Amino acid sequence: MLKFMKTIREEEDGAVTVDWVVLCAVIIGLSIALIAIIGAGATNKSSSVGAFLSAQSIATY
Repeated sequence: MLKFMKTIREEEDGAVTVDWVVLCAVIIGLSIALIAIIGAGATNKSSSVGAFLSAQSIATY
């Protein structure tokens, strides 16, 4: 039984899986945050462009 417990304690296969899960979760979280920041900036910019275009007068001849 002691040999079995020592073997389990020394194995590191499961630890690598946990590392990858945490790494992927961080990458996904940062991606979502980045998309939210870029989306807010794009919405503000498109609103200002729309206001500028609406203020322009159309010349007809």
